[in-house]
Amino acid sequence: MSDRLIVVSTDCHAGLPIAEYKPYVESRYHEMMDLAVPIQLDMMARASKSFLIEEINEAWRAPIRRQLTGAWDYRERLEMLAGDGIAAEVLFPDGITENNTPPFGAGLGLSPRDAVPELQWAGAMAHNRWLAEFCANDPDRHIGVASIPLLWDVQQAVEAVRWCVDNGLRAVMIPTLWGENPPYHHTRYHPFWEVCEELQVIVHFHSGPAPHPEYFGRDWPQEDSSDELPGAMGIYVSEVMWWLYRPLTFMIWGGVFERFPRLKAVIVEGGTMFMLPPWLRLLDHNYHDVQFSAKLGDFRAHLSMAPSDYYRRNVAIGASCVPRTDLELRQAIGPDQIMWGSDYPHPEGTWPHTAAYFEKTFAGFPETDGRKILGENAVAFYGLDRDKLQTVADRIGPDPSIFSGGNPESSPERPR
Repeated sequence: MSDRLIVVSTDCHAGLPIAEYKPYVESRYHEMMDLAVPIQLDMMARASKSFLIEEINEAWRAPIRRQLTGAWDYRERLEMLAGDGIAAEVLFPDGITENNTPPFGAGLGLSPRDAVPELQWAGAMAHNRWLAEFCANDPDRHIGVASIPLLWDVQQAVEAVRWCVDNGLRAVMIPTLWGENPPYHHTRYHPFWEVCEELQVIVHFHSGPAPHPEYFGRDWPQEDSSDELPGAMGIYVSEVMWWLYRPLTFMIWGGVFERFPRLKAVIVEGGTMFMLPPWLRLLDHNYHDVQFSAKLGDFRAHLSMAPSDYYRRNVAIGASCVPRTDLELRQAIGPDQIMWGSDYPHPEGTWPHTAAYFEKTFAGFPETDGRKILGENAVAFYGLDRDKLQTVADRIGPDPSIFSGGNPESSPERPR
């Protein structure tokens, strides 16, 4: 029996170049898509210029342009997974990196800002149709996360979840921000939580979304106001993780996990996993410290557990590119909650140097915990077929010598 590691990346991205989504968009929206795509490409170019240093980004991309097409090309995808030693992956939509985002604002953020609900739904379902087709190549290895613009129509979202399950997708991403819409402690969302619990569909929140105009100017990305807003990027990166944690704060205090105890949720690519313990302490402090908040009334009676208990029962962390310093906090974060991710194909991710990352980050790390974080936690949380993934890992998985810092005498096979 092989002891090679089962690695599951819980943060990978995939999607077609935006114009190529047209065959997956309902025909009644084709004319609108023809008008919208050039505008969306221009907006993405402006956003990219605002967020990325062009020279650095191009220097990173230049030697790996072909491999980056693995974001939509299946053969390249398999090459990437083999090179990284990844047995299975969780697939989110993409954004500005390769201009491979769904149309009509249905990409990674699913932002309600300036969105046209009907069109955002059309773009989301186009991506979901393509994603179901892509993952059908090998459903045991590709766990597709469908895009669900929940804010606009809860019943439509419920029907979309059922469509997703019928088409092989058992995970969904909903907006991290709700804008002027009701937040996630509102009872209007109960039918959605109920269907996800019933069908064992896992709910995801991905980092990145934030009220960007507050940081970068009212007319961002159409207008560059950086000269008038010094420190905007530093403020954004210092606060963006709170927008990722915020849905869970509302769901925990709103009793969502109390009412739907088998509902599962994941927050992905926070980049600040070290902030989870103080966030949990804050929630628990407000739960236990009755005297301090007595004048506010009893806002705990509808909960049967402390907030951190719901977190440990219902929530997992997609820990993209996690550094060793964060892993040392695993007991406070929850060693069974942490699930590694590569963030392919983004430049801040570990690819194409994942093997070196493993050796550096996990040298001297306890093997039991390391196996959990790199794959076993995800196998359990997503209900994956471990035996099938072990067969894949036997061919491409990393050797457990990464935990001792040694190098195996022979490398695993890298099938082409």
